Amino acid sequence: QVQLVESGGGLVQAGGSLRLSCAASGSIFRIDAMGWYRHAPGKQRELVATFTSVGRTNYADSAKGRFTISRDNAKNTVDLQMNSVKPEDTAVYYCNARIIVSGSVYATEHWGQGTQVTVSS
Repeated sequence: QVQLVESGGGLVQAGGSLRLSCAASGSIFRIDAMGWYRHAPGKQRELVATFTSVGRTNYADSAKGRFTISRDNAKNTVDLQMNSVKPEDTAVYYCNARIIVSGSVYATEHWGQGTQVTVSS
């Protein structure tokens, strides 16, 4: 019913930039929270940056000052602009959203399939 599709991952040199995009589609009544997580090998999945249900932004300490999250509510999209990337940013990046589907009163959590970001030193 609901799909999150990410794009924009790839290989980038340290110090470079990359932009990730995520588009939600399907029977969507409203999107509450939406943002990005990442999962690096040998580590737990962690929050990178999100918009909360009241429209505030949360950033991981590692992302502050380098990454910027933006959202287009009309298009149901969320982007992550990654600047000054580091090798430790290498991970699979996942789009996440809490969505109220049409006909429902409760929000459910949805994940994209993930996009690989590899930063070379």
